[in-house]
Amino acid sequence: MARNALYMGPRLKRIRRDLGLTQANMATDLDISPSYIALMERNQRPVTAELLLKLARTYGIDLAALADDGSDELPARLSAVLKEPLFADIDLPALDIADVATSYPAFAEALLRLHTAYSEERLELAQRREGAATGSARAGLATDPVAEARNFLAARRNCFPLLDDAAGALAETVRGLDALVQRFESVHDLRVLFVEPSLILGARRFHDLHRRQLMISQQLDHGGRLFQLALQLALLEARDDIERLVSEGQFTSDNARRMARRALAAYWAAALLMPYRRFLRAARQSRYDVEALARSFGVSFEQAAHRLTTLQRAGEEGVPFFFIRVDPAGNVSKRLDGAGFPFARHGGACPLWNVHETFQTPGRLLTQHLELPDGQRFFSVARTVMSGGGGWQASSASRAVALACAEEHVGTLIYAEGPAAEPTPIGVACHLCHRPKCVARAAPPIGRDLRTDDYRDTGVPFAFAAD
Repeated sequence: MARNALYMGPRLKRIRRDLGLTQANMATDLDISPSYIALMERNQRPVTAELLLKLARTYGIDLAALADDGSDELPARLSAVLKEPLFADIDLPALDIADVATSYPAFAEALLRLHTAYSEERLELAQRREGAATGSARAGLATDPVAEARNFLAARRNCFPLLDDAAGALAETVRGLDALVQRFESVHDLRVLFVEPSLILGARRFHDLHRRQLMISQQLDHGGRLFQLALQLALLEARDDIERLVSEGQFTSDNARRMARRALAAYWAAALLMPYRRFLRAARQSRYDVEALARSFGVSFEQAAHRLTTLQRAGEEGVPFFFIRVDPAGNVSKRLDGAGFPFARHGGACPLWNVHETFQTPGRLLTQHLELPDGQRFFSVARTVMSGGGGWQASSASRAVALACAEEHVGTLIYAEGPAAEPTPIGVACHLCHRPKCVARAAPPIGRDLRTDDYRDTGVPFAFAAD
């Protein structure tokens, strides 16, 4: 097969089926034999330039779209999957991968779905083993809907091109608060009202089906109003795409499916407010300055930080980030992983990580170089964020959010300018960390005998023999 010839069998077959034609019908229209149509659809014959022009003229198809049907994305996704260590001993040249993706797209898509299912099972197995090792009554977290939803997102690296494409296309014409309001009125016959929270029982958003109204709390700031409108639009316009993605997950309960749907609706809303390619370009230009990105797109610091974890589209990747949100008590309320970091599954509770220190300096962004016990190094930025409020005695909550990336990406970030600091040794979680002299330790590590010493006090809460 000549590499420079145009083979477009799957696309040709899809065009024919979309037009409701048989091979014989198309052959008659193009003045060629049905057998030649069949050969082209099986990529056993190339599509000539003359035939390409005839296709475009006969069926009114845009020539550019016909010649380039986004065919680079599938090979890029397949190539990313085949970089897994599991396939390290198999010789997989890039051209062969491209040939498989182009000639057998259904097979390539099947392999990608199988890999996603494998990744999801692998995450669940890791949690099951951790639960068994710690004696957790919820070993494996099989009935924990939050854990299942997190596995669903993590297995896909928190990146959903289907939602990015749909929301991004709409974002070309619907930008800003006024445009969103107009969309509801013209397309969905919904009147948008910004009202006192008491009218909607303290809610942030209420869709009144009977009166054909969408009421948004006027206590929300501009970014909050934008997001609530975008989220409601996701529930109205992206339901089919969201259901398609949820159907690919491995859930054991309806609650887990509901959590996944909610996460995907929020993803679509963020993709509408921060379209993938425009946001990625701005992130690179600003060197991943989260505050600058938040101002540029009219969203909150947390929303911009969250969106940075989703930039893992094959062939158009940004820096892979891990995101965590904790409250002053150390409870993790959100955990998103675009990079496969070890504390994505277990931790975030290490008191040496300065995400917990941010509560002492509200609103100030802190940076930190980190080193895990196995030698892996990361870089993180953290600061507090507020939710709620907006009026006297309105309830609010202070939380801390942190973004972390592997040390190899530090030079890409604006926060890493200046001399590099020594990394702070942290652990994924106390029961999994075997550092022998940690004065901040809250629990002994699994599998180590504690050492008692009646003659001295080293100041270490749980002393054990070092290797």
